[in-house]
Amino acid sequence: MIGELVKRYLRMDRLPHMWCPGCGHGIALGALLRAFDRVKIDKDRTVILSGIGCASRVVGYLDFSTVHTTHGRALAFATGLRLVRDDVKVIVIMGDGDALAIGGNHFIHACRRNIDITAIVLNNQIYGMTGGQSSPTTPQSMLSTTTPYGNFARAFDFCNLAIGAGATYVARATTYHVSLMTELYASAIKHHGFSFVETFTQCPVNYGRRNKFPDPASMLKYMKDISVPFKVAQNMGSDELQGKIVIGELIKEKEDVELNKVVRERIMKFRGGAQ
Repeated sequence: MIGELVKRYLRMDRLPHMWCPGCGHGIALGALLRAFDRVKIDKDRTVILSGIGCASRVVGYLDFSTVHTTHGRALAFATGLRLVRDDVKVIVIMGDGDALAIGGNHFIHACRRNIDITAIVLNNQIYGMTGGQSSPTTPQSMLSTTTPYGNFARAFDFCNLAIGAGATYVARATTYHVSLMTELYASAIKHHGFSFVETFTQCPVNYGRRNKFPDPASMLKYMKDISVPFKVAQNMGSDELQGKIVIGELIKEKEDVELNKVVRERIMKFRGGAQ
């Protein structure tokens, strides 16, 4: 099955991929291909964009109309595209540093505007491609090349930030939970409005080896052990949830007013109804 999807959705001449052995991004890419198949995505009516970093390579392998943009600006490019082309599905793939450091401002405003974009962030809690610097999601006390004595700052909670900023679909999975990840990607793609899926993924080279994870499998097991399904988390206190990852659909609003729809109606009004 996955072999058929690889031939259908990937640029075969770009393989083999450039990710490090044990990297979780390939697992996320596999889940994305299964989600494409589940929603019967129209390749000719889909544009996929990325910023810079390891996660951006996902877009390079996908045989769609793709745009490799500048660091942190993928959502800005996607917003412009969505406003002028409401006949295409727009998907953005980003890493945690790309989306929340230099791209943080674009992220919160894309949530606020409820633009009809699906944003997927592969959160490996580190700048992997550039040598293992700490990112906005590196947990406190964890080691990186820029925090050799442990990270002093608190990490952003991606999903809580998205919910607070107004995203109408927010979900989270890990690369251990492949079936859930596929389901969430498919739901996000079908959602009308700004949909966001955070995927915790492992970087064994630049994060794992500095933080006493002996191999990629131990990182997957760690993600399994600290994950709590959303429904279970509803009956847990804040102290019990410390250090846990809540997975599943965290918010899914049914009534959406997409910015691109509002803008289009306003333009039509000023044009007197003419196209």
